Amino acid sequence: MAKVKIAVRSPRIDMTPMVDLFMLLLTFFMMTTSFRPQEAVQVDTPNSISEKTAPEKNVMTIFISKDNKVFFNVDVGLDTAMHVRRKVLVDVGKQYNIKFTEEQIQKFEKMSSFGVPIKDLPSYIDADQNQRDQMQTGIPIDSADNQLAIWVLYSRRANDQLEANIKGDMDADYKVVKRVLSILQDYNINKFNLTTNLEKVEVKLDEILKQ
Repeated sequence: MAKVKIAVRSPRIDMTPMVDLFMLLLTFFMMTTSFRPQEAVQVDTPNSISEKTAPEKNVMTIFISKDNKVFFNVDVGLDTAMHVRRKVLVDVGKQYNIKFTEEQIQKFEKMSSFGVPIKDLPSYIDADQNQRDQMQTGIPIDSADNQLAIWVLYSRRANDQLEANIKGDMDADYKVVKRVLSILQDYNINKFNLTTNLEKVEVKLDEILKQ
C-alpha cells in the first residue's frame, strides 16, 4: 500500500502585531520625550583620560566661559515632583526682594543654564532667545556681590543630594576658576566633578588650592 505524503509547509510568522507594537512604542517615546534645552554658553572643555562619566541627575553645574563669565544651572533632580528649580528661584527672589510671576517660574523650570545678575532675571526669563543671548553678562562672584554663592546655597537647600560640576573653558583665567572653588569650599563642598570632553575627573578641593 502506497504511503501518503503530507506536503511540508514552510513556517510563516505574522509580523503585523510586532509592527503595530513598534509603532505604538515609537509614538509613546515621541510624545513623552523632552529634549534638553540648549546651554547658555558653549564651553571648550579640556581633554581628559578619565573613564568616569559625570552624573546626569542631582547636579548643579557652574560654567566658566573663555571670556571668564560665570553661568549656573541646577537640574530638577530624580523626582520632578520636588520642583527643585521652582524652590531655588523663589528663595533667591526672596533674598533680593524680587517676586516672580507663576508664568516666569514655570518658564524657569524648563530653562537650562543662565548667566545674568538676579535683578535682570525677570526680564531675562520673559525675553526671547536672541534677547537672552545679549543679556548674558555672567553671574557676579566678587566678594561685594557674590550671587553665585546664593545660588549654590539655595540649590543645596532645595536638594541636599546635589553634586557639584564645574565646566570651565580651557582658555578661562585660572583666577576665576579658583574663585569658584573658594565659593564651593565656603559651603563645605570639597568634592566635585571637573567636566572634560564627555568625561569627568573627580578632584578634591584641597589638591587644587595647594597648587
